[in-house]
Amino acid sequence: MKIVVCVSHVPDTASRIKVGSDGKTIDPAGVTYIINPYDEYAVEEALKTKEKLGAGEVVVVTLGSENSKETIRKALAMGVDSGVLLKDDNQRDSFGIAKALAEEIKAQGSQLVFMGKQSVDYDNSIVGQLTAELLDYNCVTVCVKLEISGEKVTAEREIEGGREVVETSLPVVITCQKGLNEPRYASLKGIMAAKKKTIEEKSAASYTPKSEVVGMNLPAGKQPGRIVGSDASAVPELVRLLKEEAKVI
Repeated sequence: MKIVVCVSHVPDTASRIKVGSDGKTIDPAGVTYIINPYDEYAVEEALKTKEKLGAGEVVVVTLGSENSKETIRKALAMGVDSGVLLKDDNQRDSFGIAKALAEEIKAQGSQLVFMGKQSVDYDNSIVGQLTAELLDYNCVTVCVKLEISGEKVTAEREIEGGREVVETSLPVVITCQKGLNEPRYASLKGIMAAKKKTIEEKSAASYTPKSEVVGMNLPAGKQPGRIVGSDASAVPELVRLLKEEAKVI
């Protein structure tokens, strides 16, 4: 079985983000990029599935510029067999990303696709569902437990206030949530082996954008705190401020 894992090359959430000079994109200067944290669960689950089957191939696919190869190499060092970079230096909306991924998954002939539930840059949380729709595959989102037996797929999903168990079948796109597994670290042997593994470069499928970023702004800075008193006499004023200004009570 060929298993495809889709991963994103995203800014580290610890990086200090600045808006670029065009007012529409992130300024990459001084920003550290990493594999999307949720995608690490997807890579691990793909590798575990291959190990359970005792055979097969895991291919990692990402969309982006030349720099995105760093993320592919991280997946290769974890144990993925090969990588594909869909080259596109332009900013894409979620539909454009899903279209490029779907075309490559179709070309790979994979019936089982893993990806993170969302990327930590734009947090749209819809690429997995869009990709499944374009492929006409089944889809299970926010997966925290998974069993695959032949064509049958049984998954546990995290929902608000609890969990639900669903059953579906291949072909399927699984989006992975924290708790599904514990991603392995890349060993020194894995890092060295990754240097010899293939990263195929392809042009990403063309598309017509469905949306456009017209502006990007950093959130307003936090207002300084205010001390309204130091004893019980300040309580009425504190209650008034919470009601009339903060509007939280």
